[in-house]
Amino acid sequence: MAQPVAQPTPTTPALPSPLPLKAIAPWAVFFGILMLVLLYFVGAEQGATAVVSGESVHEWVHDARHLLGFPCH
Repeated sequence: MAQPVAQPTPTTPALPSPLPLKAIAPWAVFFGILMLVLLYFVGAEQGATAVVSGESVHEWVHDARHLLGFPCH
C-alpha cells in the first residue's frame, strides 16, 4: 500500500534560493583568470615566452609539469 506524501508545513524549512548570477560572475572571472595564469606558469614559463628569467619558476613548478603531462626536459 502506498504511503501518503507529507505536505509541507510552516515548520518545514524551505529550500535556499539559488545565488543570482550577478553575485557569482565577478568571482568566476577572478578565479578563471587566476587559473589561466597558473596554467601559464606551470605549462609555458621558461620557454620562448618566459616572463621571469632564470630557472627559479621551472624549479618551483617542475613536479606539477610532470603531473599534468607537460614536457619540461
